[in-house]
Amino acid sequence: MKNKVVWITGASSGIGEALVYEYHKAGAKLIISSRNRDELFRVKGNCKNHINIHVLSLDLENTDSLEVKASEALRIFGKIDLLINSGGISQRSLAMETSMETERRLMNVNFWGTVALSKAILSSMIEHGGGHVVCISSLVGKFGTPLRSAYAASKHALHGYFDSLRAELDTKNILITIACPGFIKTKVSINALTANGQPQGTMDDAQEHGMPAEQCAKEIVKAISEKKEEVYIGGKEVKGVLFKRLFPLRFSKYLLKAKVT
Repeated sequence: MKNKVVWITGASSGIGEALVYEYHKAGAKLIISSRNRDELFRVKGNCKNHINIHVLSLDLENTDSLEVKASEALRIFGKIDLLINSGGISQRSLAMETSMETERRLMNVNFWGTVALSKAILSSMIEHGGGHVVCISSLVGKFGTPLRSAYAASKHALHGYFDSLRAELDTKNILITIACPGFIKTKVSINALTANGQPQGTMDDAQEHGMPAEQCAKEIVKAISEKKEEVYIGGKEVKGVLFKRLFPLRFSKYLLKAKVT
């Protein structure tokens, strides 16, 4: 990855932050983005070589601004070799209690923001001979669970869209990897939206005891380097993908009693 240009969204915390450190150690030139500019500079300060790290704040919910942000990113190093869409927000609320405004926000940030940013950068990748787009989805992008209805929908949508996009760009040397983490120890449950759109403010027990973000980042980097189309990361919850595929009815009954927080 030495001198390759990597753009990471959601870079101010969690998996995105851990990915910044992994690619910095690998010698990549980095553009790091999120809404929180101060936290981005904290992350940058944790890296040794500041010259090759550029802070570019953005808001994925403001999809109309992302084409301009992509142009700004391309001017920094002249190209983007690897775009990692790590920015997103989760949910902890029942579908029947969740406002449409909250559900739209989840779709805008997790799905439309990722789509808009990726499309804004793909033409440049093709012009430069190819590139790699990564979406940080979730195991909930493969099966839905209670308290995650709109979140699961946004992640399922990523799979449908980017699987189709991969096929359409097969002759353009564009690679697409979808990473599906399970319970990872980050602030995702603290920041998760409740029914009225407010953050939950507490750490789920499952998240607290989940895989460290640093380990998750290493597995994502490995999957990217191996050009995998899809990768599942986590503990025993990863088995849910195969469980649902082979025994869908049993899996549905299992979810009625499963601890998902």
